[in-house]
Parts: sequence; C-alpha cells; structure tokens
Amino acid sequence: MNRPFPTELSGCAEKLIRGRHATRAFRPDAVPEDTMRNVFSLAGAAPSNSNAQPWQIEVVSGAARERLAAALRAAHTEQRTSVDFPYSETMYAPVHRTRRAAFGAGLYGALGIGPDDQAARAAYDEESLGFYGAPHAAFLFVTGDGGARLAADVGAYMQTLLLAMTAYGVDSCPQGLLSFYADTVRAELGVTEGKLLVGISFGYADESAPVNRVVAERAPLGSTTAFHA
Repeated sequence: MNRPFPTELSGCAEKLIRGRHATRAFRPDAVPEDTMRNVFSLAGAAPSNSNAQPWQIEVVSGAARERLAAALRAAHTEQRTSVDFPYSETMYAPVHRTRRAAFGAGLYGALGIGPDDQAARAAYDEESLGFYGAPHAAFLFVTGDGGARLAADVGAYMQTLLLAMTAYGVDSCPQGLLSFYADTVRAELGVTEGKLLVGISFGYADESAPVNRVVAERAPLGSTTAFHA
C-alpha cells in the first residue's frame, strides 16, 4: 500500500537532516555519559550488508583525549602520516573541485585567512588536530578486510551517528585529517584490528565563533540525481 506523503515524521526528518552541520569550534563542556551511550546505541541501528556491522568505534575523552591530541600534533609536525584509505586531490572531478573551492573560500573567509595565506591554513590544520576544542572524539574503524564495500557500511554508520548526535543536541564534525595518522591513533588507543576511516569531534558548539556560521551549499537535485521510469 502506498503511503501518503508527507508522513508524520517528514517534518522531523527535514529538521534533523537539514539542521545537521559541521561544527569547528566547541565549548569545553563534556557530553553526559548517558547521552553518549544513548547516541552510540542509536547509531548501532545503522544498516549494513547482511547485518555484518563491520565497524569498531573508539571514543576518547578526558586524559585519553589530551594524550591523543598531543600525539597527533607530534605526528603532524614530524610528517609521520599513515593513511589506511589512500587520499589524493586527483580523485576529485572538476565539479567536485569547484564545490570544494567555494566551501573553502567561505570557511577560510570566516576565519580571516586569505586565499594565498598557506602558512595560516597550515596552522589551522595543525590546530584542528586538537579536535577544534571538542571534549570528545570518535574514531571509526572498518573491520574485516577493510575493503570498499565494508567501508560503505561504516559510512552508513557515520551518517546515522551524526544524525543521532544532532537529535540529542550534540554537535559534531567529521574530520578526514584525523584519519591521516591511523598508526598514531592505533598506538595510542591500543587498537589492533581494522582500518581507520574517519575521526569525528563532538561536543557542544561555541555559538559565538564565526566559523560555526559558515553555510555549506548543496548541489541542486537535478545535478546529482536522475529518475528513470
């Protein structure tokens, strides 16, 4: 039976999904433990192929967070990168590069960093390894063979986690740069299995920070989606 549209949840879904955005300046206030457990429990309802659930999540707070931030900054300074999922600027098509450039202009503009100020951009990258001041960070590992199909499942988990955080009033920022130091994360946290896909900083937004008012525009539906009949 076809369901009428919209349903009673449509408005909630619109508010939740469109209300989620990346936060790049946090207050130091910790997220209560029961809230964290509720959020990560809800994220575990994410779909995966054959219900394999090929994810392992490592969450850092307090002293563990401080030690890891220091280790990440040291690895960054010493250029000890270790990437489980290869990254290259050449993976982006021209349309992707156009979108990234537009977003970068807004982000660095809000930070007062000029388009040619590479030193300031590098300093901001280093600062981001402190999780933008967030009191917590979660690291998402792909278990099994760590291949693309399993990584896609962990991507579904990540989006579910981000939306669960938003629903519980917790702000977040997925950070690809955190995954550039996978061996450092593994060593600090004693992780022996899985490939690091992404790190997510989370806590409560510093609403006074201009960087948190940057709006990331989305491509129009017609440019990304085709309907066939």
